[in-house]
This record gives sequence, C-alpha cells and structure tokens, in this order.
Amino acid sequence: MYFAKLEFFNPFSRSIKDRAVFNMLMKALERGDINGTKRLFEATSGNVGISLAALSNVFGIEFRAYLPKPTPKATQVLLKVLGAEVVMTEFETIDPSMVRYVQEEARKAGAVNLNQFENDDNFDAHYRFTAGEIDEQLKGIGKTPDVIIAGIGTSGHIAGIASYFKERYDTKVVGVVPAKGEKIPGIKRLETRPKWYFQVEVDRVVEVTREEAIEGAIRVARGDGLLIGLSSGAVVKAYEKVSEEFGDGTYVLIFPDDGFKYVEVFESYLGMV
Repeated sequence: MYFAKLEFFNPFSRSIKDRAVFNMLMKALERGDINGTKRLFEATSGNVGISLAALSNVFGIEFRAYLPKPTPKATQVLLKVLGAEVVMTEFETIDPSMVRYVQEEARKAGAVNLNQFENDDNFDAHYRFTAGEIDEQLKGIGKTPDVIIAGIGTSGHIAGIASYFKERYDTKVVGVVPAKGEKIPGIKRLETRPKWYFQVEVDRVVEVTREEAIEGAIRVARGDGLLIGLSSGAVVKAYEKVSEEFGDGTYVLIFPDDGFKYVEVFESYLGMV
C-alpha cells in the first residue's frame, strides 16, 4: 500500500518548493538580510524560481532568476508573468559552478542570494513541517511509514524527511536520481554534491530514465486521475523497482509538483502535433 504526499496543493509554485522558499525568505527578512537591498538573485530550474517570484511580489522585492539552458519554456513564461527578470545561462544543469556564478553576480550587484543549495533553512523547512505533516497524517489512520521514496534535488526535502523519521522509526528511505546522461526537472545526480544528502542516512538510491519518469506520470494520470510532474513520475517508477525488495508495508511517495509545467514534454512523448 502506498500513500502520496501531494505537494502541488501549495499555492505559489504549486510545488514542494514553497515550503523551503517561504522558510528561507522569512528567516532572511527576520535577520534583516534583505531589508537594505530589496533584490534577490537565485539559480533555479523551475519551482523555486516561481515561488520566489510570487513571494517577492508579496514583499515588494525585485527578483532575478538564473536558469540553466534546458529549463522548460512554460517555466520561463510563468516567471515573466510574475514579473521576474529571467536570465538564461549556458549551464546545462545547476551544478556547483553555476551556484558560484550566481553568488558572484549577486555580490557584484549588491543583491541577496538565498542559495537554496546550501541554505540550512531549506532543510529545516522539511524537517519541521513536511515530515511533521506526514507523521501526523499517518498517525491519523494508525500507521507509520515503512518506506519513504523521494527525489534528490537540492536534497533539502529528502534529507529533512529522512532525518525526522530515522530519529523516530525504523523507516527506510529511498532516493531517486536521473540515470546517467539523463535530465529530469527537479532531481539531479549525486555528482552535483547535494549538501544534505551526505549528512543523513539514505538506504537506497534508484536511477530512473527520463522516459520512465514520463511513463510513471502517465500511469498515475490514467490510473488515479492525478496530473503529476516528472520528478513525481520518477518516484513512481522507483517505487515499482524497490517494492518487491522491501515487501509489503506502508510506503509514502513524495510527489513534488503537478504536470502542468511539463505539457510540452508530454506532447513530445505522445507524438502529438
């Protein structure tokens, strides 16, 4: 039996990234980090940028998003609708060199870089809130999770969740990454050195191809009527790969966002003209 945590109910980016962005932004405002400059620069491939653009509007902050080359057109359009300044870079993925580049750009412009990849307020949001919600929701039906499966991007949400549940239960945690040479929005290979992944215990890492991620999303759409995103589809395929090994139990699958930003990807896969 598996349950899915549907993070597309978050209002700004319709994704799990609202949690980290809100926590990072509020903590920065409390510390006074942004009060003088009122400008934010961030490296993002999608949902963090959309969430930051939305919340920057709420707080009267200027926001510039630095995007890697493969960023979906829908993300670029949504950022512009929200009034963000969009900078397309030549980076193929957000790796440490791109993070450093954006840090330097922010320094030169006197802007603030929240840096979702190294900011511990990212991890903290998921340890305190995402994991706490999952625990409370499962307790409400008399269950605890035997296995949690989540994608690895910045590693904030998988690490926060893993840390919380490893402290309390004998929960196995499975991470999901793209197969070598593949690109899946929202998740990255361990070679990008996601900070918090290496600070917690993850029991297994499963590689998934882009095609498998799309197939996983379509399977859920046609079986459960839910339009989920590609990283969510990757989590579904990882569940299929490990469920026989781990056996029966209560599985929790983290679905970070919905499928609407990936219409062009689905269109191409389905051969539509």
